[in-house]
Amino acid sequence: MEYEVEVEKSTKKIYKERAIDVATFLGGPLVAGYLIAENFKAFNETDKVKKTWFYVVIVTVLIIGSIFFIPDSKVLNLVIPAIYVAFVHYFVQRFQKQSISAHIISGGQLFGWGRTIVVGLTGGVITLLFIAIIAFLAGDLTDKNMDLTSKAYGKLHHEIYYDKTNISENEIDQIAYGLTETTFFDNEYPKSVFVAKKDSNYEITFSVFEDAINDNETLSLYIHLKNDLQNYFSSNKIVINLTPDYNVNNVIKRIE
Repeated sequence: MEYEVEVEKSTKKIYKERAIDVATFLGGPLVAGYLIAENFKAFNETDKVKKTWFYVVIVTVLIIGSIFFIPDSKVLNLVIPAIYVAFVHYFVQRFQKQSISAHIISGGQLFGWGRTIVVGLTGGVITLLFIAIIAFLAGDLTDKNMDLTSKAYGKLHHEIYYDKTNISENEIDQIAYGLTETTFFDNEYPKSVFVAKKDSNYEITFSVFEDAINDNETLSLYIHLKNDLQNYFSSNKIVINLTPDYNVNNVIKRIE
């Protein structure tokens, strides 16, 4: 006997398979967990929501943990996302495809691509910040002898990491003011930077995707940021460092 899923017409919106695939690629497994869980809620399968998050958290921890043990490789940077996107696609096909089809056939609505992209990108930013925090705590970002601390600014709690034996909190507050006035610290996405003082220079290190570091448009944005920041510091030279892996000892591009 052929099994059929019966779904009453729902006023709740859901995410279609393709939307989940794209959002997962943009934002990682945490985004996949959120979208899949939202679908289960819409299907009134609340018992599966907690299970979804349980497995998603485990997978996320494993993936983030592997970043610190697997040698940096562009191939792996593509392979790992491809693997978890393929797994998520299989999961959705296996456990939600029939319910999604029934929802659509019954006249149920779908979330638009705009919301899907925003969710994916936001999840990606959150995941990157989580990785940054782990890197800082693990000592990947700085020298072991540093007395590393951080301070948050603004509604989104933008963070500045610094060695308090190297630079004063008052100077960090001034730099945060400059980053706010130049709108780098905005109200759209939380950001984090590392600041160090060398002689009278303020060196600000930003983590940027490796492919973007040598992109002319990206470099132009950071050059403008450096020049705008310099207007707030007449006695100190501003230097911007770009690194792909939250490591101040692995600066790929230096703007001064």
